[in-house]
Amino acid sequence: MPEARSSDAAYLELLSRRAPVEAYDEPLARAREAGAPAAELAALENGKLLALRIRAELEGRRRREAELTALIETVHDLAGLRDLDDVLRAIVQRARSLLGTEVAYMSLTDHERGDTYMRVTEGSVSARFQQVRLGMGEGLGGLVAQTARPYVTDNYPTDERFRHTGPIDAAVGEEGLIAILGVPLLLGGRDVIGVLYAADRRARVFEREQIALLGSFAAHAAVAIDNARLLSETRDAMAELESANETIERASDVHDRLTELVLRGGDVTDVAAAVSEVLEGRVEFVEPSAASAHPSVERSRSAGHAMRDGDTWVTAVTAGGELLGALVLHGHPLLDPVDQRTFERAAMVTSLLLLARRSAGEAEQRVRGELLDDLLDSTRHDPRLLRDRAARLHADLDTPHVLLSARLEGPTGGPSGGHSEKSSEGPSGGPSAGASGRVGPAEREESLGRQRLWAAASHLAATRHGLAAARDGGIVLLLPLRADGTPSRTAGEIAAELGHSAGAPVTVGASAPVAAPAAESGAVAAAYPEARRCVDALRLLGRTGEGAAAEDFGFIGMLLTDSRDVGSFVRRTLGPVLDYDARRGTDLVATMDAYFACGMSPARAKDELHVHVNTVAQRLERVARLLGDDWQSPERALETQLALRLHRLAGAVGG
Repeated sequence: MPEARSSDAAYLELLSRRAPVEAYDEPLARAREAGAPAAELAALENGKLLALRIRAELEGRRRREAELTALIETVHDLAGLRDLDDVLRAIVQRARSLLGTEVAYMSLTDHERGDTYMRVTEGSVSARFQQVRLGMGEGLGGLVAQTARPYVTDNYPTDERFRHTGPIDAAVGEEGLIAILGVPLLLGGRDVIGVLYAADRRARVFEREQIALLGSFAAHAAVAIDNARLLSETRDAMAELESANETIERASDVHDRLTELVLRGGDVTDVAAAVSEVLEGRVEFVEPSAASAHPSVERSRSAGHAMRDGDTWVTAVTAGGELLGALVLHGHPLLDPVDQRTFERAAMVTSLLLLARRSAGEAEQRVRGELLDDLLDSTRHDPRLLRDRAARLHADLDTPHVLLSARLEGPTGGPSGGHSEKSSEGPSGGPSAGASGRVGPAEREESLGRQRLWAAASHLAATRHGLAAARDGGIVLLLPLRADGTPSRTAGEIAAELGHSAGAPVTVGASAPVAAPAAESGAVAAAYPEARRCVDALRLLGRTGEGAAAEDFGFIGMLLTDSRDVGSFVRRTLGPVLDYDARRGTDLVATMDAYFACGMSPARAKDELHVHVNTVAQRLERVARLLGDDWQSPERALETQLALRLHRLAGAVGG
């Protein structure tokens, strides 16, 4: 028995240092040279085979552990499933939920027949479709299975890129599918075990991020399928070597811990904290801007695993080739293989968290844009329905709001890009290539500016519980009016904030307050032209990059509003003088009238007022203290005279 334990230890030592396959012959060879009995040799032979099985399993797991289940919502489902059919159904159901399509399905590869066959469907209604088989290279799915590359079409029946056959077209036609996305289920980067699809019965463009997300999901789904197939064999192998089992259990425990953390709604800082505790070191998440400047991050990104950098370890957080950041483990110069894989697994969890958050954010942006589009386009709506839609976005449309129109200014001072159309999806950001198909630096910078403007506007709408939409080549915002705020102040704040985020001047015009957008049908639609006129006025006055409301333009502001609020204009212009006369019983307004009527001559005004010229001078000094020393400047003098006339007319009508 001591010899058996010694040989077991030898095989365990080989496993621990990940020795090559040839090294597993050495214990048996030494025993033969020593003349060991047949029973001992047989035991050693059996131990070698068992150790090789464990090694093969461990090597397979090392490859599989580099990836985690692509959808956070599916991790809990897949973790508790043991039956292959349950795993396949969960994958297809979650794929459909992930992309929000009407149908999702999976075909598996039949290596003996050299084709793929439909295995699981979700949302399908056609029996023919559920039984279809695709030869390699036939249809979209056969091409994915043959090339191991994703393919997508927004209109499969008319897409000539694919080899159409009668049975496949009949099945697709009976199901009514139009837009189809198919990604390979890959093991080891080469072995295509099947194809995962998401499809709609209408034309639809699948975005690059959606293709990358489903591709990432498919990679983890392939691992889940393979795990289900190999589960019984894995259990047997684990039972034979207890120490190896402890290693695997530890990795599984970390997996479950991270899974539970994510399902509880944790974020990247929670993942970093959990891994810090497990690895007994300090783990931090580094944003993409800082991560891209770190040489070790780029090496990790290229190699696909964590890299050591002195006393730290770095692993890139990526998705579909995009760098989303990095995890950095401090004060841990040595990591055993299990801990290294744990660290790399945390990076995968982090990437999926970030992708899920991005998808959720984009979906919320679309919903906010659609609601604002409806308010802008409709003069009649159901207040109850609007309140329900707004409540789901944490917006209260029964409080005062201000509508803002924002325009990004281009290099020439004009509005940057844009065409007259609405879009709740936000600016695409794709610069126009022109006839030559080339995109210059100016176009690229303009495109980046539009993307940054839309991102900043969407963030503002979310954090201020408002709405945002892209329209007429610019951005429209509907934001709650703060208790101490005014449309003018809000426009200035938003212009500064958006300009800083976009990296270029942003001109913002504000409407008059909309008391209750949900209750006042058509109020938002009516406010939009006023906000746009304020933007145009700012640009005509050479004030690009600023924010303003109609009240900021003096008497011109009355031309920008539909209300023609004469009283407010008079109050803004003469308010301090009117209040002074009311309190003191004076008549400074009459003095100002006479002063302007006499060509701004105090000497002539004294005769009109029948007072001494010094009295006129004293009254005018009082007016200057009330209105400011520049009240007689040409621009203000014009506004003041207009306000005096309107005040006099209002008094005559009132009398």
